Amino acid sequence: MAFGRVNPQFRLEDQGITGPDNVYYNLIEPALIEAALQKGEGRLGRGGTFLVSTGKFTGRSPKDKHIVRTDSVADKIWWENNATMSPEGFDRLYEDMLAHMQGGTCYVQDLVGGADPAYAINVRMITELAWHALFCRHMLRRPEREALDRFVADFTIINCPSFKSDPKRHDCRSDTVIALNFDRKLILIGNTEYAGENKKSVFTLLNYLLPEKGVMPMHCSANHARGNPVDTAIFFGLSGTGKTTLSADPERVLIGDDEHGWSERGTFNFEGGCYAKTINLDPEAEPEIYATTEKFGTVIENMVYDDETLELDFADDSLTANMRCAYPLHYISNASATALGGHPKNIIMLTCDAFGVLPPIARLTPAQAMYHFLSGFTSKWPAPSAA
Repeated sequence: MAFGRVNPQFRLEDQGITGPDNVYYNLIEPALIEAALQKGEGRLGRGGTFLVSTGKFTGRSPKDKHIVRTDSVADKIWWENNATMSPEGFDRLYEDMLAHMQGGTCYVQDLVGGADPAYAINVRMITELAWHALFCRHMLRRPEREALDRFVADFTIINCPSFKSDPKRHDCRSDTVIALNFDRKLILIGNTEYAGENKKSVFTLLNYLLPEKGVMPMHCSANHARGNPVDTAIFFGLSGTGKTTLSADPERVLIGDDEHGWSERGTFNFEGGCYAKTINLDPEAEPEIYATTEKFGTVIENMVYDDETLELDFADDSLTANMRCAYPLHYISNASATALGGHPKNIIMLTCDAFGVLPPIARLTPAQAMYHFLSGFTSKWPAPSAA
C-alpha cells in the first residue's frame, strides 16, 4: 500500500521497484518520528528530538564505497583512489537488495541537492529506517508540497541497513557496501546505519557532476555579512576542524555548514540542514547549535544520555567521538533564506596542523593558498572521524 504525497507518474513501481508492501511517500517530521518510535528505532528526547545509536558504524566506511566502471565514466574517475565495481556485480546487488526488501516497509523522500536551481539535482531517497528519512529531510532541501506532484528524480538512493552484500557475488570488498552507478543513476547502500552515508552520497554525485558545468564543489562552510551577500567567507576544513562553529557567527548570515558550490553566479549551499559534531558542545560558546539539541525533530546520533532524564552527556565519547546532531538550517536564527552567497571575499583553511607546516595563524598569498589547497594540506592529528 502507498501513503503520502507523490507524483502519480513517478511512484516506486514506475521505477521498477515493486518489493516493499508499504511505501510512505514524503512524510513530514512528526509522522516520521511517530513511525520511528513505533518501530523501536530510537527514543524521543527532550524537546521532541530523536535519540538513536547507529551500532557498529559510527562513521562512514569509505573503503566500502565503489563506483561502477562503465564506458561513460571509465576515463573520468581517479580509479587509484576509488574502488571499482563491475556492472554485472551492481546488477546482482540491485536485484538482491530489492528481493531483500520484498514484503517490507520503506520511506521515500523526494528532495533536492543544491540551493541554486541552475545546478540543483532532484534526489529520491528510499530508506528502510524512518529516522533515516527524517535525517535526509533535514540534510537535503525540501521542495514545496505542491512541487511533489510533479517531482521526478535525477538520481535515486536506496539505503537498506539490514541487507548484507556478498563480496564474491556483488564484486565488492565486504558485507557493507556503498555503490554508485552513474549510468543507471542509482546509489545502493547496505549494512550500515550511519546516516552520514546518505548525505555524503549526494555530495559525491555533485562532486562528479558539477565540475563539467563549470562549478567547483567544496567541502566547506560559508557565511556572508548581514545585508551584503557580496561579503562572503568560506571555511575549508576536515571533519571536526570548526567549519560549523565558525560559520554560525551570530553577526553574519549562515549560508551552510559543510558542502557548497562555487559557480560564475557565486556560492550556494548543497544542503538544507546541518550535521554538527556535539562532543564537548558548549552552550556559551555555541549557543544556537547547542539549542538545536532540544528542538523538535533534531536527530541526536550516538550520544550517551541519562535513561531517566534523557539529559545528553556532551563529554562522554564512549560510543564515539563522532557524536552528532542533524537539524534543518532554519533552526539557526541567522541562516540565509536562500542559502546563496556571492563570490568568496575571504577564504579560510582550517588545517588543525599538528606538524608545524604552517604557523597557528597564517595569512597566505594567492600563490601560497593555491599551493597548499592543491597539495591537499588539511592536516589533522589524530585523524578525524569521517563526516
